[in-house]
Amino acid sequence: MEKAHFDPVTLAVPAFVVLIILEILAGKYLNAKARYETKDTATSLAMGFGSTLAGMLTGGLVAASMLWVYEHRVFSIPMTAWWAWVAIFFLEDFCYYLFHRLAHERRFWWASHVNHHTSQHYNLSTALRQTWTGGVAFTWIVWLPLAFLGFPPAMIAIEKGISLVYQFWIHTEAVKRFPKPIEWVFNTPSHHRVHHARNPRYLDKNYAGILIIWDRMFGTFEPERDDEPCRYGIVKNLGDFNLLRAVFHEWIAIFADLAHARSPKEVAGYLFGPPGWSPDGSRQTSAELKRRWRARQPAE
Repeated sequence: MEKAHFDPVTLAVPAFVVLIILEILAGKYLNAKARYETKDTATSLAMGFGSTLAGMLTGGLVAASMLWVYEHRVFSIPMTAWWAWVAIFFLEDFCYYLFHRLAHERRFWWASHVNHHTSQHYNLSTALRQTWTGGVAFTWIVWLPLAFLGFPPAMIAIEKGISLVYQFWIHTEAVKRFPKPIEWVFNTPSHHRVHHARNPRYLDKNYAGILIIWDRMFGTFEPERDDEPCRYGIVKNLGDFNLLRAVFHEWIAIFADLAHARSPKEVAGYLFGPPGWSPDGSRQTSAELKRRWRARQPAE
């Protein structure tokens, strides 16, 4: 197997730090829209550090699985071919869209992703709120088909890193919108603000990594509206900055629900139904929240 020549995320870490500092200064001295809260930012930084440690613990399982699949590949795709990089750019980005949609629409994977959405602020530090439990929740299986096709695991890792680096800078309110051709093709701060919003109109929208075209193609795109500012966080915000609660609260809630499950159907619903699912419908899923919101809107 060919080894990765570099890790885009590791190389970008100094730039992450510098950009966060510049955004703070721009908000303080240049009147840029950049809201920071000390405890919130500290929690985001701690989540980023914890995610790095968690990745080290589960990295062996992910790498071994990817290698095993690659050994049974259909084709052998060389890392030196320019077309291979073009192909993996689009294919990896599509895989990210699938993962991200799954992580919002199925509770088991939402439990590993929800920590990224727990901040009620939206700034560059929010991008550091990365999962601690994605490895054990097997969120990485979405990328295994790329290895089966014949893309070297190192190549997949590099492209995933490039995507993660790209997604850092779109976590900002300081940038409003780009020209329409850019907004139509690429994931931008405007599109990603919608994704982080808890307004019913914006729930479960804009899952893109780099390219917003997937959302446009599969009906999950929603533009940001000037007449409806984004309200950030999760449907029921935590109300504190407890690091462990932010990371594990949904897993704890799942285990509590499973303890009261009365049938295999309820077990499956609590694990793999949409977040907010309950046997009697007493809780509200995103679909129900959106339905009730639409019912309150005046007829056009």
